[in-house]
Amino acid sequence: MIEVYFYHLTRRTLEQALPVLLEKSLEREWRVAVQAGDEKRLKKLDDFLWSYDPEKFLPHGTKADGAPETQPIYLTVDNDNPNEADVRFFVLGALAAPAILEPGTTPRTRAVLMFDGNDAGELQAAREEWRKLRDAGCEVVYNQEDEAGRWQEKKREKKT
Repeated sequence: MIEVYFYHLTRRTLEQALPVLLEKSLEREWRVAVQAGDEKRLKKLDDFLWSYDPEKFLPHGTKADGAPETQPIYLTVDNDNPNEADVRFFVLGALAAPAILEPGTTPRTRAVLMFDGNDAGELQAAREEWRKLRDAGCEVVYNQEDEAGRWQEKKREKKT
C-alpha cells in the first residue's frame, strides 16, 4: 500500500499551499492528478492555476481539454487516473479512500489529502479518511504547519 500524506492547513490557504506542492512534484518529474469535490470547485481551481503567479506556469488540463493521459497535472472530480499519476492530491472536499482503494486508480507513489483546519466539515472528513486508509493498510502521515508556515510531520501510523 502507498503512503497517504494529510496536510492540515492552518495558516495558509489551499491557493497558497497547493501550487508549491505541485511545483515540487513536477520537479521530481512526477505526473500529478488533483481531484476536487465537485465541478464548481474544480473550475475555480483550474482558473486559479492559470493565473496564480505571472512568473510561473503549471501545465495542467481537465477532461474538457482532451488527452488526459498527456497532462502533467490532470484536474478531475472523478476517481480516475488517466495520466497514471505518481501522486494524487485530494482537495476541496474530495475523498481519498474511494480512489486509493479502488484498483486501477491508485497513484504510483503517494497520495496527498489537503484540508482546511478551520472548516469543521473538512476536519471531520479528514479524520474519517485517516481511519479508513490506515485500517485498509496504508501508511498515513499527518503534517501540520508550524509557526513559520513550514510543514512538520506530527504523526505516522500503519495498521499492523
